[in-house]
Amino acid sequence: MRWRRELLAAVAGLLCVLVSTPTTQARLDPRVQGPGRQENAGPTGLRVLPVQGNVSMIAGAGGNIAVQVGEDGVLLVDTGRAESSRGVIDTIKGLTDKPIRQIINTHVHEHHTGGNEAFTRLGVPIIAHENTLNRMSAPTGEPPPRPSSAWPTDTFFTTKKELFFNGEAIEILHQPAAHTDGDVFVYFRRSDVVVTGDIFVTTHFPVIDVERGGSIDGLIAALNRLMDITIPRRNQEGGTYVIPGVGRLCDEADVVEFRDMVTIVRDRVRHMIEKGMTLAQAKAAAPALDYEGRWGSTGGQWTADGFVEAVFNDLSKKDRR
Repeated sequence: MRWRRELLAAVAGLLCVLVSTPTTQARLDPRVQGPGRQENAGPTGLRVLPVQGNVSMIAGAGGNIAVQVGEDGVLLVDTGRAESSRGVIDTIKGLTDKPIRQIINTHVHEHHTGGNEAFTRLGVPIIAHENTLNRMSAPTGEPPPRPSSAWPTDTFFTTKKELFFNGEAIEILHQPAAHTDGDVFVYFRRSDVVVTGDIFVTTHFPVIDVERGGSIDGLIAALNRLMDITIPRRNQEGGTYVIPGVGRLCDEADVVEFRDMVTIVRDRVRHMIEKGMTLAQAKAAAPALDYEGRWGSTGGQWTADGFVEAVFNDLSKKDRR
């Protein structure tokens, strides 16, 4: 059976290469859909991609960072890793001489929020869901996992928070119990760009952080919500652009593909649990095999086995309730 698994994985990988031909990438990449759109690599080594409207994407600092620039100043979604902070600040200075006025955190993980301290030292306020603050801080008398200088300075506990900045309405939409319990989408309505944090990624299977309140069903619900927001321009492509937590710029078609994969693997694992299979048996059955060529990874929590284990444990916990 091992040779069959390896053969199927190789075929899946070949198909991913075929669907990622330059023609397809050109259709998906806004840099070739209009004049003046090009990716720039500055002296910091970080890459800046103009996305749409007032919004650009900075890649290479850990998680993707969204940058909105306008008359009011600069708004950032996430701050990347701590060690990339200086490079992010220098990159923004290369884009505009406007000051950084506001930061929004999509969730708690440090490859998206490690730079918070550098920006709070500059006096920049940070908005996040209340659960993100709770995960960074700790009850009275216990040491917090993150220093207070990294904590959000403005939180909300409702399903949505609204801003108006640089002539644009911005919706911060809480997605409960998805990747974590503090995840938010940030929707730039006029630019028609959505920033997803790690609910949606393009480089690996999704990470479900159960310890921080994540769940497989909440993740799928969030992806369905993302599909409600995105509207394609033509042939299910273009239109609303999606900045994932990690990976390349996307549109609705990419979200649909990812949502379908997550849902199918969830349903397969649920069926295995209903049949009485153990975790080891479920991993051996490889319910994510046909997707390993596209989203597989050789290390970290986001291997196929790690994803299957997270789904199995989450669904098993729910069955025991």
